[in-house]
Amino acid sequence: MSPDTAAPIRTVKIAPSILSADFANLEAEIRDVLEGGADLLHLDVMDGHFVPNLTFGAPVVKSVRKVTDAVLDCHLMIDNPVKYIPDFLKAGADWISVQVEAPDDIAKAIQLIRDGGALAGIVLNPDTPLDRIRPHLDHVGLVLVMSVFPGFGGQSFMPEVLDKVRELKASGWPGEISIDGGIAEATAPQAIDAGVDVMVAGTAVFGRPDRAAAIRALRKGA
Repeated sequence: MSPDTAAPIRTVKIAPSILSADFANLEAEIRDVLEGGADLLHLDVMDGHFVPNLTFGAPVVKSVRKVTDAVLDCHLMIDNPVKYIPDFLKAGADWISVQVEAPDDIAKAIQLIRDGGALAGIVLNPDTPLDRIRPHLDHVGLVLVMSVFPGFGGQSFMPEVLDKVRELKASGWPGEISIDGGIAEATAPQAIDAGVDVMVAGTAVFGRPDRAAAIRALRKGA
């Protein structure tokens, strides 16, 4: 294949998860990863019920919004997203994703996000089949495939979830496909080859002293 006819290199977006940042220096941490090439910021919201861990809520999103105009990608791992979505919209979230497994009216949650002017996303856990989200695909612009179980640390990347990425990509669904969990330099090429558009990474970015180098390393498989 000649250079003139070569397929363009696909650019995968990198979304550092601020949960792995140093919260005592959060503004500087955010600036560092964005200057290092990050495309957006991922914010993991956990309520201590849907998942066992408790992180932060809309006030932190509001604070992050004050220091950057980057896309804020909020992943709501909470039991009752319908109740709290208005708070995250008001705080300045650009993307809001809800877990399809949450015991709430997921269709209503998605509509609230859309009505608020944000991009709506749906999230599925590693053991949740793709069929579970099909009723919502016409109403969301983002599917987040979890490659570990949310709320539990120290888990390894689960490559079997990439079958869901491949199936969704092959279907021609036009939205963004994101993956979260165990993304590192060693696993990123598998995710990229499967067809993801966005990779969420925590310690693989914030745990490295040179964040620009870390982001470049994640993109190497593109």
